[in-house]
Formats: sequence, structure tokens, C-alpha cells
Amino acid sequence: MQFQKILVVGLGQLGLPAAKYVKEKGFEVFGFDASLEAVDRAERLGGIKRAHDFRDYDAYIICISTHAHDDMFSPNIEGVLSIADSISKEAKRDGALVSIESTVPKGTSEKVFEILRHRLHVVHAPHRWYALEEKEHGVNQLRVIGGVCDCCLREGMRFYDRQSVEDNNNNNNSYSNNTTSTIHKMATIEPSLNTKMVTYRKSLEIPMHPVSRIEIAETTKIVENAHRYLQIAFAEELYLYCQANNISFPELRDALNTKWNVNILEPREGIGGHCLPKDTKMFLESSNSIRSRILTAARGVDQNYRTFRASLNHRPRVEESNNG
Repeated sequence: MQFQKILVVGLGQLGLPAAKYVKEKGFEVFGFDASLEAVDRAERLGGIKRAHDFRDYDAYIICISTHAHDDMFSPNIEGVLSIADSISKEAKRDGALVSIESTVPKGTSEKVFEILRHRLHVVHAPHRWYALEEKEHGVNQLRVIGGVCDCCLREGMRFYDRQSVEDNNNNNNSYSNNTTSTIHKMATIEPSLNTKMVTYRKSLEIPMHPVSRIEIAETTKIVENAHRYLQIAFAEELYLYCQANNISFPELRDALNTKWNVNILEPREGIGGHCLPKDTKMFLESSNSIRSRILTAARGVDQNYRTFRASLNHRPRVEESNNG
């Protein structure tokens, strides 16, 4: 299948930049969003065509929020599953690609694959896009990708990062051993990957790190944000320590950050935005047995810090933190 006609589902903070990027790469791009205002904005600012159904597309990119409607700090994947159901009922092209870029807990992609009745290929390519530093951390930065099965990963790589597959098959050693093994396995399944894929001329040209199981791809994003949550919570706790022991936090932080492998962040009013709290909660709830004690404690630290800040009559000078 050639990728020509692409539907981006969700045209918000992530979806609109993604749709604009896909259009810049020469694809025919349509957009869908429950908000007519978001669709109008995408049409006006990005030249994204308005989609009226889910029928006739080569690839579907899902970029919708995964928080509860009534609580932005709590995870909810019902929207992703609802979109998958609509695609399953309307999609005409067997073998089309469904890429989930939304942040989801492990097992979600398999559920989507089941809803699609195995008719479409499913990959998860979690975004690492950061609005405040879009030039450095935009749509086309290095990302992870996993497929529900090998043929799904193959199609996903063709769409996102065809050149890397070709380069690897030409003895480029830029991948880790596990990644190289994954791509060689793909090449065994699809011999055309061992030669220049002339038929598949266009891709998004995004560097991708393929993984052997889709659960790994699903887990990467929530762990990345949980790790950032921990970094900020430690800075908050260190700030509280300094307040209790009459130590200058700014001076201590500057001194600590002279070491090459230390990067103490600057705490603000608390761990802000909705992604970090929501995704940390998603990670905590995703485990079958082990529940992270350190993350549970970090949530308590953030609450203590917020309580302390609320008791102050002034706010310390802060600088922007990258909350992922």
C-alpha cells in the first residue's frame, strides 16, 4: 500500500502540529475533531482538509487526549477506543495503518487491534513534542515505535522512517543490537525491505527507534513523564529541606549543577500541566502487581510542597521547567 491520504484524529495541541507536518511532507491530509472550532482552526491555519467520515484513508493518526472529561489529571482511554470503533465500522481499506500517538497504558494497542478485527495495522508511536520548544523538540524528533505484530511494525516504519530501514539494510550501524535485530526480522518477513523500496517513495522522515513488543512502546511515554515527575518532586523536596535548614536553595542548586551528571530543576507552584500528573497516575495504575513506592511518595511530596507554597505570602523566583 502507498501512503497518500492521511487522516489525523484530534486537532489540538499535538494533532494540529502533527497534521501540518504530515502535509509539509507531501501527503493529502484530512483532520477530524469533536470540536468544530478545532477543525476550523486547522483548516484556516494549516490548510488541513475537513474530514466527514473515517472511510477512505491509507493511514489514521490518533492524537486525542487521554484524560477523563471531568478530571484532566486522571487517565481515560475511552476516546481512543471509541475512535477505533468508528474506524472499524467505516474504514474501506483493509491493511490501512492506524498509529496511536496519544499517550496510552500498556495493552491499549492490542484492544484497538481487536476492535479493528485485525483488518488494519496498528502501531504505537508516542509523541515527544513539546510546545514551548517546538524547534528543538518538534514532531520530527527521534521517537519510539512498536507494532502489534511484525507486519504492523513494518508498515509503521515505512510510513514514519523508511530511510532508516534502507540505511540499516545497507550496513548502517546506528541502531542498537535489539533494534537491528527487529529490523532484520522485518526484512525477513518482507524481502522488499532488503532493497530500495521504490514503490514507497514518501515517508514522514522521522527518525524512529523500533522495539520488539508494542508494550515497550506504550510504556516508554508514561515512564518518560513519570521520570520527569520524579525530577521535579525531588527539586520540591530539596527546596523544603533548604527552607527547614536555613540553606539557600538557589545557591545550593547552582553548586550541585556544576557536576556533569546532576541537573536539579527549579520547582514552581507545583508539578504543573495535566500530562505529568495524569501519565504518572497512568503508570501507577498500569502495573498488575508492583506499585511504585517512589512515585507514590513523590505525589505526597508535591502535595506537601503545594501546601507549603500556599502558606507563603510571596513566591520565590522561578524559571520554566520542561514538563515533557
